[in-house]
Amino acid sequence: MFCKEMSCLYVNQLFDEQLSNWELARNRYKALEQVKTKTLVVCGLEYKVQFNPARIISSAAKVDAQSIRERKCFLCAENRPAEQNGIAFKGRYTILVNPYPIFPRHLTIPSIEHTPQLIASRFEDMLDLAQQLDDYIVFYNGPKCGASAPDHFHFQAGNKGFLPIEKNRSMYNMICIESNNKEDLLDRFRQVYDAMEQKPKGNEPMMNILAWYETDKWIVCIFPRKKHRPSCYSAKGEANLLISPAAVDLGGVFITPLEKDFEKITAEDIGKILDETVTK
Repeated sequence: MFCKEMSCLYVNQLFDEQLSNWELARNRYKALEQVKTKTLVVCGLEYKVQFNPARIISSAAKVDAQSIRERKCFLCAENRPAEQNGIAFKGRYTILVNPYPIFPRHLTIPSIEHTPQLIASRFEDMLDLAQQLDDYIVFYNGPKCGASAPDHFHFQAGNKGFLPIEKNRSMYNMICIESNNKEDLLDRFRQVYDAMEQKPKGNEPMMNILAWYETDKWIVCIFPRKKHRPSCYSAKGEANLLISPAAVDLGGVFITPLEKDFEKITAEDIGKILDETVTK
């Protein structure tokens, strides 16, 4: 494991190298500077809405078993673009620049091995990442809660200062655990995990997680889920909104890959999506 002081430096160097040498990534991050945004107030909380057409790949991802079997895993090293370089972490992960960003600095952190998206044995790794990458928020999307590659374990991370939940987490519908003691956090997470409902045919409780490290402690936000995608996702006609909420959306930034959805989405729509997908 590399030291905290060097980790963010290495990541910054990786960003500079990748945006210099990888045209696709450079163009995507340049385009991100021009995305449309707006703010809606939902039950007293401000939610940002981002029109980001590149995220159609994630929002519209087919995650059924047959579709996954029929495509190559884009997180496996042998299938990644030749230009995509990374940094090793703990001998288990590779830190990569995400070429389809939401954040000004957006990372994908896949496992070296092709293994399913399950958090129970990897939560400690999430805490280590948050501490090492202390300029970032690390997030996890469950296999039926927004992960576009549920067959290959991965975290993501985005730069701090972007998600509204950082400033006002007390009003969000989630479970927040904080501690400066890692063993305490691991124990408390296990208690939460064990208490959550296990859906039929599911390999873990449905959840999204955000974690970050500040003022010498970890902050972990757990969003228990009751549904993968809201009814508007598959609705016909004007009722359709192609929105598949995951950790970033629940943290206060809703992603709309279609401009029509960005223009018409309302605070009432966001409230309904949250009511349908997040357990109260």
